[in-house]
Amino acid sequence: MIRFFRQTWTIAAKDLRTELRNKEALNAALAFTVVILLLMSFAFDPVSNPDIRDTAGGLLWIVYLFAGVLILNRSFARETAGDCIEALVASPLPPGALYLGKVVSNCLLLVGIEVLALPIFGIFYNVDWTSSFGTLFIVLFLGSWALAAVGTIFSAVTANNHLRELMLPLLVIPITLPAMMACVQLTSILLIGEPLGDSIAWLKLLLGFDIIFTLLGAVLLEPVLLS
Repeated sequence: MIRFFRQTWTIAAKDLRTELRNKEALNAALAFTVVILLLMSFAFDPVSNPDIRDTAGGLLWIVYLFAGVLILNRSFARETAGDCIEALVASPLPPGALYLGKVVSNCLLLVGIEVLALPIFGIFYNVDWTSSFGTLFIVLFLGSWALAAVGTIFSAVTANNHLRELMLPLLVIPITLPAMMACVQLTSILLIGEPLGDSIAWLKLLLGFDIIFTLLGAVLLEPVLLS
């Protein structure tokens, strides 16, 4: 088990080093996030619309979803150069460790973008997110894991497709819809400043989604790469 987690972290660390070195996906995702938040702040005008907090969770996760797809698109695309995918398949590395390593790196990158975007979001929309940051961070992490778990397996499916930039969001968004609904509900409640209360069911749904699709991805990655 220790060896499995060490192999998982080896893959995650490799992908994180690669992305932090060239910053292609990170720069694109962060620029997209800032621009869309700015444009939507003009469209909804938080100054004249004090009820913007009621819909702030939905606006935030729309931005996170599409920015996340930009990062997920690079998950296996970078492995296509030099037949690196074939080398990974031929290596003694367990498919589950390869998948989890990719999910961990993608999730950490997504969380990084989301946390960086929160202060910008707070300024543009006049929303106080600091009072409930602890619980909000848990929601961000679980939502990012849901996106990474689904997006990583579909990134492997579309890695050799010339239309992967178009195909990936078409595959990821419908599948992650239940998780995104839970994230929107939980984030909206936290930004309003109310306790979760009965909405804890949404948190359980999000956690269950993460567990189910993580297990499915770990099982399905090998046949996907061999197909």
